[in-house]
Amino acid sequence: MSSERGKGFAEGSSSSPSDQPPPATPSRYESQKRRDWNTFGQYLKNQRPPVPLSQCNCNHVLDFLRYLDQFGKTKVHLQGCMFYGQPEPPAPCTCPLRQAWGSLDALIGRLRAAYEENGGFPEANPFASGAIRVYLREVRECQAKARGIPYKKKKKKPDQGKGNDEATSGGMQF
Repeated sequence: MSSERGKGFAEGSSSSPSDQPPPATPSRYESQKRRDWNTFGQYLKNQRPPVPLSQCNCNHVLDFLRYLDQFGKTKVHLQGCMFYGQPEPPAPCTCPLRQAWGSLDALIGRLRAAYEENGGFPEANPFASGAIRVYLREVRECQAKARGIPYKKKKKKPDQGKGNDEATSGGMQF
C-alpha cells in the first residue's frame, strides 16, 4: 500500500479524478452508498465540536445510528405495551418508531465499503467494529421480541456424501 492512501482520507477528500473516472450512470447501490457517506460526513461536521473523518471511531457510528432512529418508520413496541410480542397488533399504540434492523444492517454495509473506497484503512474501519456488530445484533433481537418473531440461528444441515452424489445419480459427468 502506498503512503498516499491514507492522505486523502485524513484530509477528507477522495482520490483524484484522473485515477478512475466514475461510471456514466452509477448503480442504485452506488448512489445510495454515496448519499449515505455524505450524510454521515455531514453528521460528523454538525457535531460540537466537529469531528474530522480521520478521528471518527465506532462511538461516533453508534451515535449516528441512534440519531437515525428519529427518522424510522418501524413500530417497536416497548416491554410495557399491551401489544409487545404481537406480530400484528389490533390497534394503534404510542410506542416509538425506529429504524428497522435490516435498514441499519444494509446502511453499515454501504458505509463500511465507502470508508475504504474513500481512503480509510480496513484495519481502522469504525463501521467494521465489533461494537457495531453487537449493537446490530441487539437491535435485531429487540425488534424481533417486540414483534413476537423469534430469530434463531439456522442450523447447518449435515453434509451427506456430497462427493458421491454425481457418481450414483446416473447423471452426466463432465
